[in-house]
Amino acid sequence: MAAAIALARRGQARTAPNPNVGCILVREGRVVGRGWTQPGGRPHAEAMALAQAGDATRGATAYTSLEPCAHRSTRGPACTESLIAAGVARVVSAVADPDKRTNGAGFSELRANGIAVDSGLMAQEAKTAMAGWWFRETHGRPFVSLKLATSLDGCIALANGESRWITGEAARAHGHLERARANMVIVGRGTLDADAPRLDVRLPGLEDRSPRKGLLTHGAAPEGWEALASPHAISDLSGVDWILVEGGAATAAAFLRAGLVDRLLLYRAPITIGGGVASLGDLGLDRLDGAHGQWQRSDTRQLGSDTLDIYDRADKGL
Repeated sequence: MAAAIALARRGQARTAPNPNVGCILVREGRVVGRGWTQPGGRPHAEAMALAQAGDATRGATAYTSLEPCAHRSTRGPACTESLIAAGVARVVSAVADPDKRTNGAGFSELRANGIAVDSGLMAQEAKTAMAGWWFRETHGRPFVSLKLATSLDGCIALANGESRWITGEAARAHGHLERARANMVIVGRGTLDADAPRLDVRLPGLEDRSPRKGLLTHGAAPEGWEALASPHAISDLSGVDWILVEGGAATAAAFLRAGLVDRLLLYRAPITIGGGVASLGDLGLDRLDGAHGQWQRSDTRQLGSDTLDIYDRADKGL
């Protein structure tokens, strides 16, 4: 299942409106097929794995990071139908599909056709891997990551506004990788006017993964940008399940105040600035105890001389 979930991550931010799913087919202790949802949502992971396995599907076990779909589509057959036709003997899924068109129906159809079904294996990990789609299905909005690149004393720029570059090359490359995993990157008007950011992906081989550009503003957005009047406007975006907010301080604070940040990426450079631009605007707190218990650190890594700490909301919503 861990391998299937890893395959699912290959499709992150590429499969809307479908979930990014992974599938592994195993027969007699040997992997005979692998698949993950392709860009645009088709073919599905199961279809890819079945095509690779060929005749070896008979009697195989399918490990899927999500319940196989049971509803028919003009874009292709239901995965339950394909698994039944292929002669798969057992299906192990991480989690049931929250989409009401399939929810439980996929498992029921498989069982009705003599296929053994198990579910619940590594469910949390699977939901995390497809958090963008999962949030869209269950919360009606995209999954939001907030990126902050700061000095040790929490500044994002000098007092005069200079901010290039606080972090080093390795941290900036990781930031580009995060962009490649998003459907949209959002900044505020101040960041647009001060830095004229390109917000593209400049990693070799991933240039085509540059996300859409969102601007938090009460006015109009320039050509090539999409205006968002408030953080809550992300719920109305079509084809956007994964969002990366890159700044500045007012925009970061606006998303935090709205309760719309699910993941924090805190890049810290081993420098002190003092008297610089703070990384966050006012969050509206009137008591310090209101700041506690909201975040849990899930990962720490060294990126050159910089440190990246990743925090998830304490109530992940998954």
